[in-house]
Amino acid sequence: MSLTVAPEGGFAEPPPGPFPVPRLTDGELAELGAGFETAEAGEIIAWAAATFGPHLALAASMTDAVLIDLAVAAAPAVEVVFIDTGYHFPETLETVEAVRRHYGLNLRIMTVAPHDEALWQADPENCCSAVKVGQLDRALAGKAAWMSGLRRDEAPTRANAPILARDLRGLVKVNPLANWTAEQVDTYIAEHDVIVNPLVARGYPSIGCMPCTQPVAEGEDPRSGRWAGRGKTECGLHLS
Repeated sequence: MSLTVAPEGGFAEPPPGPFPVPRLTDGELAELGAGFETAEAGEIIAWAAATFGPHLALAASMTDAVLIDLAVAAAPAVEVVFIDTGYHFPETLETVEAVRRHYGLNLRIMTVAPHDEALWQADPENCCSAVKVGQLDRALAGKAAWMSGLRRDEAPTRANAPILARDLRGLVKVNPLANWTAEQVDTYIAEHDVIVNPLVARGYPSIGCMPCTQPVAEGEDPRSGRWAGRGKTECGLHLS
């Protein structure tokens, strides 16, 4: 799929509807992002919800529901997107349902059509872009911004992740937990009784599709179990 990069301060396709969506320049995003470095995650989410309203979505992997817990508190009707690749662990799909019921989520599941052959075997390098990125593109059509739970301490490739940025679609990407540590996540989970994918307790700190995710030894990079031995570190969702 070819993506059109919007000009600075604009969107590739302005979302319809009466909600006034601001056209923030890259400079304004950088200034806001710098200010958000000392803000609470809930404040960042509340800003995003107030700024983008119904044109905001949250992409969830269902490793845990920390970002969802924070987002629902600030914006109960926020649209949560989960991409069902057809290759997920049963535990992940069970977590999706548990989280949906617990929060009464405005949940949108993007389901990938079944393939005649296992795409992860036939074309492992392009499987993620064909399956995950393509479905996220569909989910974000008509949106102005989206949120993710990406954190800087997850991997060296994410060490400089901004709290606010513009993606290749021209949309504003919000990473409210970018400067959180794993310890902060664990503390929040314990204090708020947040739902966690049971695979986390079995050595899977970062959970993707079943064929491409392995347990991680204690002390290893949390994402080292993703695409192990393939020289791949990102699926593409956070590079697009």
